[in-house]
Amino acid sequence: MTGPTARPAQPAASSPPASPAPAQPVSAWRRMRMWGAAHAVDDLYQGLVPACVPYFVLDRGYSYVAASGLTLAAALGSSVPQPFIGVAVDRYRLSRLAPAGLAVAGIGLGLSGLVRPYAAVWLLILLSGLGVAMFHPAAGKAAREAAGDSASAMSIFAAGGSVGFFLAPVLATPLLVAMGVGATALFIPPAVLMAFVLLRHRPAAAATHRAARAGRDRWGPFLVLTGIEVVRSVAFFGAITFIELFWIRHLHSGRGIAGVALACFLVGGVAGTLLGGRIADRIGMVRTVQLGGVLAVPALVALRLTPGTVLPLLFAVLAGLALNIPFAVLVKLGQDYLPGRPGTAAGVTLGLAVSIGGLIAPALGATAQAYGPQGVFTILCAIPALALLLGVFLTEPDREPAAAG
Repeated sequence: MTGPTARPAQPAASSPPASPAPAQPVSAWRRMRMWGAAHAVDDLYQGLVPACVPYFVLDRGYSYVAASGLTLAAALGSSVPQPFIGVAVDRYRLSRLAPAGLAVAGIGLGLSGLVRPYAAVWLLILLSGLGVAMFHPAAGKAAREAAGDSASAMSIFAAGGSVGFFLAPVLATPLLVAMGVGATALFIPPAVLMAFVLLRHRPAAAATHRAARAGRDRWGPFLVLTGIEVVRSVAFFGAITFIELFWIRHLHSGRGIAGVALACFLVGGVAGTLLGGRIADRIGMVRTVQLGGVLAVPALVALRLTPGTVLPLLFAVLAGLALNIPFAVLVKLGQDYLPGRPGTAAGVTLGLAVSIGGLIAPALGATAQAYGPQGVFTILCAIPALALLLGVFLTEPDREPAAAG
C-alpha cells in the first residue's frame, strides 16, 4: 500500500514548473515596448503644436502674438495640471486615465485645425495639452512597475517621448503643406487606436496599489532632482528652438542643412535616452546624471565654436546625446525618491519640469533678438554646469526602507 501511495507523490514533486521563470522578463519587456509606443504617440501631439503653428499663421492669418498664444495654451494645459493629476493617480485607482488622456490629446489637436474661431482653436489645443497631462503621471507609474529596477527598461518608455517629439514635424510638415491646417484631423486615429491598446492591456490595480507602498518619500533629494530636470529642459528646448537659426544666420547654411541639424540633435537625444538607461544599470543613477552634465558642456562648446556647416552636425548629435543621457534616469530616480508617490514623481519629472523649459524659451528669444542665435548657444554652454553642480547634492536612493516595508 505504501508503494502506490508513494508513486503519485513523486511525479507531483518531480515536475518542477521551471518554464514560467524565463517568461516573466519577456512579458515585462513587452509591456515596456507598449508603454514606449504609447509615450511616442502621446508626445507626438506635444511636438505637433509648434509644427502646426506656422500654418495657422499662413492659413488663418493669425498674428505672431496669437500664434504664440497657441503654444502657451499647449504648455499651460500640459504643465500646470500634471502634479495634481499625479497626486490623484497615487491616491485613487485610475487605470483608465492614461488611455483617456491619450485620446483627449489626439482628438483635441486633431479638431483644432477644423474649427474657425480663434477661441475655439485655443481651447482645443489647451484640451490637447490637458490630455498630455493626464497621460504622463498614470503612464509613468505603470511603466515604472513594468520596468522594475531596470533603468534600461525605463529608458524605453522615456525614449518613446523623444521619438514622438522627433516624428511630429517629419509627419506633419508634408501633410500641412499639401492640405493646409485641416490636416490635423489625420492625427486623430493614432491616439484613438493607441488608447484602445492601452485599455486592453492596462495593469492590474492590485499590483499598482502594492508597488506604491514601498519605502519612504525623500523630498529633499527629489527637489534637487527637479531642479536638474528643469535645467536640462531649458538647455534642450533652447537648443531645439534656435539650432536651425544658428545654422542659417551664424553658420550661413541653407534651410535644408539647418533642418538636418535639428534632426541630428533629436536623433542624438533618442540615443542618449536609451544609452543613459544602460549606463545607469552599470555605474548607478546618480553618477549617470552627473556624467550627462560633464559631457554636455564640451559638446555644446564644440557645437558653438566649430566652423563650417557639416562638421558641427557631429557635435549636434553629441550635444543631443549628452543632454538626454540623464532623462530616463531622472524619471526613475524621482520615483525611487518618492516610492509612495510614483504618479506624482512622474507628473513632475515628465511634465512640470520639462514644460518649464519650454516656458523659459521665450527669455532666450530676447537674447537671440539682441545677440543672435550664437548668443543663445553661448548661454547654453554654461547651463549644464548648473545641473552638474546640483548633481553633487544627489544621493543614491535608500533601499533599506523598501525592505522594511
